[in-house]
Amino acid sequence: MKKLLLVALFVSNFCFGQSQELEFVTKYYDAVDKWVAFDKRAEDSTYTVGFIYIDAQAGFTFNYEAKFKVANDGLRKIPENRNFDAKYRLGQNTANVAILSDEEIKQLELPKEPDWLRIYKGDGNSYFVRMGFLYNSVGASHNALEPLLKVYEKEPHFEGLEFELAYAYNATQQFDKAIDVLDKAIKNEPKNFWFYRELGYSYLHQNQINSAERTYLQAMEMTTDKFQKAEMAFNMASYYFSVKNKPKFEEWAKLAKQYADTNSQYYQYINYFEGNWDK
Repeated sequence: MKKLLLVALFVSNFCFGQSQELEFVTKYYDAVDKWVAFDKRAEDSTYTVGFIYIDAQAGFTFNYEAKFKVANDGLRKIPENRNFDAKYRLGQNTANVAILSDEEIKQLELPKEPDWLRIYKGDGNSYFVRMGFLYNSVGASHNALEPLLKVYEKEPHFEGLEFELAYAYNATQQFDKAIDVLDKAIKNEPKNFWFYRELGYSYLHQNQINSAERTYLQAMEMTTDKFQKAEMAFNMASYYFSVKNKPKFEEWAKLAKQYADTNSQYYQYINYFEGNWDK
């Protein structure tokens, strides 16, 4: 039986220069359930091939398969003696990958997908909401929408779903859809702070400023989290700085400074706005 070698974070080992044979242009979160190659080091002649998938508990993962070379007649796997599986957790600094074509997969003598992949797949509401959360958490909200909408069509008030879906809509600048989801969510759960926080953001980016202010103030009354309060106040102060409404800017800037740590980016940006009002 093979031993399992689990590497905590797959980052720096594959952050190298581009090759001319393969196009390393795809983010890892856009290559889920794909065979991919990572670029070689400048001093090396071999590339790394493996399969990217999502472990519902651990997140985005690369399962190492082999090394290969690019030959005149295609890709050629390099035989190696190995008695372990190597899995690498993918993170913020993971380099771009090249998604392999069907022909390249065939040249490397790989199956269309690994047999073990089914172990990590689910079909329940909790699984799809978790997928949405994982995509949202790495800035890939464009991929979060599909699994989240699968649940929303069947059970819109499923635990955790509405926030993740609204977050994904906001992140993809579909603010009207986020407002629609959050309005229904608040009617069902009127004391959920996170709904109000996200709704205020939606209103602000739809230029519904009065609604944004009202919603943010409601949210601020519902939490003791100073960081969240500072963020919402900063969002409003930033808007009023952009339109040069000084009375309203000062109102929200005061709140932002009240709740933000003095060494935080929010506090520092407010100082910058105050010092550059006339520029």
